[in-house]
Amino acid sequence: MGAITGYEFIDRIDQLDTDIWLDGQQVKGPISQHTAFKGLLKTKEALYDWQMLPSNKSIMTYDSPTSKELVGLSYLQPKTKEDLRKRRKMMEQWARLTCGLLGRSPDYLNTVIMSFASSSSHLIGKENCFPEHIQALYERAREHDLSFTHTFITPQVNRSQSYFETSEEPISAKIVGKTKEGLIIKGARLLATQGGLTDEVLVFSAPKFLGDPDEAFAFSIPSDTKGLRFLCRESFVGGESAFNYPLSSRFEEMDSIVVFDRVIVPWECVFFYHNVEVAEDFFAVSSFHPYAIHQVITRQIVKAEFMLSLAEELVQTINVGEYLHIQGKLSEIIVGLETMKALLDKSEHDAALDQWGYMRPSLAPLQVASTIFPTMYPRFSEIIQLIGASGMVALPTEKDFQSAIEPDLTRYLQGATKSAEDRVKIFRLAWDLTMSSFGTRQTQYERYFFGDPIRLASHLYKSYSKDGGKDMLNRLLGS
Repeated sequence: MGAITGYEFIDRIDQLDTDIWLDGQQVKGPISQHTAFKGLLKTKEALYDWQMLPSNKSIMTYDSPTSKELVGLSYLQPKTKEDLRKRRKMMEQWARLTCGLLGRSPDYLNTVIMSFASSSSHLIGKENCFPEHIQALYERAREHDLSFTHTFITPQVNRSQSYFETSEEPISAKIVGKTKEGLIIKGARLLATQGGLTDEVLVFSAPKFLGDPDEAFAFSIPSDTKGLRFLCRESFVGGESAFNYPLSSRFEEMDSIVVFDRVIVPWECVFFYHNVEVAEDFFAVSSFHPYAIHQVITRQIVKAEFMLSLAEELVQTINVGEYLHIQGKLSEIIVGLETMKALLDKSEHDAALDQWGYMRPSLAPLQVASTIFPTMYPRFSEIIQLIGASGMVALPTEKDFQSAIEPDLTRYLQGATKSAEDRVKIFRLAWDLTMSSFGTRQTQYERYFFGDPIRLASHLYKSYSKDGGKDMLNRLLGS
């Protein structure tokens, strides 16, 4: 089959019988037609169509090593630095189509599954581990261009470091039994972005693992598996009008709680189970972090470029570019953007083959980038708010411009270089990015994309070599 078109993606998702709940109601009918999901799915449809355009196939796809069909390039297991650059260029294409606003564009989980398969040899010979199942999923996903969400965060019942769950009925998803068919899972996991809107859901133990063998597992199952439910948060789609809600109408990614009601996970879908050591070290040993962060930083750079262009558009629209404080604010975005670009380039320049023969981007610069962006992004958002000032508050709608008050709007809301309608479009976009429910979710999302920023900084400190200047220090102290 190979890489798919947007029509094939939508048709496949609509055929799923997924148990999705939103605002107290079970979602019925084709998912792609539901008001909360259709903007996102239409955007993803465009991504799949983009990869199949004749002019884009050489950038977006490659020949499968098994079927020889064209498959998505985000599944490519890189063997050279040039392969890494090919992957990055492909990911940039999709990121630009979404302005970097789609945190779960298909290439993210494709990359994760590719990284698992590239490191599956680590599981060979280990108890209750099935590396061949990881490889089988990778090949099936690649050959059918499957889409995925994932979930690994446990419910926040009690975040104390000493808390251990003692309830009779499991809260965190756990293994509660085994049958000849597979594992039985009961409980919940949090924050599956696009949960229920993909072919499958990838489930694995949380990075901060407490050592309960019943929580030590990893698997992938279809989204419409019996007993699997997706409990959605409130939709942040403000409305279908691209004038009023230029971003949320297109890029709103639903987040959901995933409930496992005695779900049977077939053995062929299980990667490992009841192995605490593997659950604790697989992500550290595997290429998950280098490849996943490489994809994320690529997207975040595109997003920062989008924010810089939007900030400059606001500046030009109301003619405030001569003020030094405005120039200083935009320079902050430029410095952050160029820092991210340099770190991404360094990760590729310093890439090296791992023990299994795959070219991993250097992790240290990627860790630095993933540590600073959660701090930079809220500041970029604030800069856009500060430039827009009071102009971000009283914004008319599309229907206002189609009503009897249109002459008033045309006269009183014009910009220095834009008509009133164009000025309002720009300011509504800035509002939707930074002040709407969609925009504030974007800020929180980037703050915690890879977890607690304090923990990220701590891990960077512990893992980074600090001996670069030790010879100089010793020489001075010795003298």
